[in-house]
Amino acid sequence: MSRARVRQVALLETRTAYEQYATTLPWSAGPMPGWESDKQLHSTYVSAKPDSPGYTEEQAAEVSRFQAELRRLSIEVVTHPYWQSLAGPDLVEARMVLRHAHESTEDEAA
Repeated sequence: MSRARVRQVALLETRTAYEQYATTLPWSAGPMPGWESDKQLHSTYVSAKPDSPGYTEEQAAEVSRFQAELRRLSIEVVTHPYWQSLAGPDLVEARMVLRHAHESTEDEAA
């Protein structure tokens, strides 16, 4: 597996882990009061949010860690020397193949 592919797979795995972690967090990073909107015209839907206690220090540190790792991996993927050897349609095709690198990894694991 090429180094660019390894980094792309790591980027996708880190992004997935971050998104899963984010679902456990309060809706607001800082303490915020909840709210409820008015009923929408031609609908019975009323949007609302409960009070948010904000992130704990540990949650904020974990979010920062994930974001730093995502930036680092993104930079490594985008600036990999391999991309300098391609141009035009070949570059587009190679980037599309790399975007789907995690799919072949999943197939190999199955």
